[in-house]
Formats: sequence, structure tokens, C-alpha cells
Amino acid sequence: MPWTYIAVWIVTTLIQYALAPKPPKPRPAGLQDIDAPTAEEGRPIPVVFGNVLLKSPNVVWYGDLRTTPIKSKGGKK
Repeated sequence: MPWTYIAVWIVTTLIQYALAPKPPKPRPAGLQDIDAPTAEEGRPIPVVFGNVLLKSPNVVWYGDLRTTPIKSKGGKK
């Protein structure tokens, strides 16, 4: 008797899996979907007082960026 319960359980599980709705494949994110900072001429620069989350700010200057080469010896010791 317990084997019939297991067989019925396996069959119903397979039927559920076969009849389950398939989720749609997500479309890849486009350029308009990304809220990255931009640097466009003519775009207004907001004046912010306090802590505010800007969705897509117009970046006009971003610090003194420097690069430092990585100097490490590799290979055999």
C-alpha cells in the first residue's frame, strides 16, 4: 500500500511540473533603464540642501583621480 502512495505522489509531482506556467524571459536592460550619472552640456545642475537621493545626476567634476601601477613580483620563488 505505501508504494502506491509514493507512485501517485511522483506522478502528481511530474504533472504539476509539466503544467506549471513558465515565467517570461526578462529583457536585457537598456541604456534608458540605468540611472547612472551623466555629463551632458545644457542639462541643469540641481542645488541640493540636506540629504537627497538624486536619480540621475549631472556630474560636472569628480575629484582628482589618480592611478597607481601594481608592482608585485610573481612566478617562482
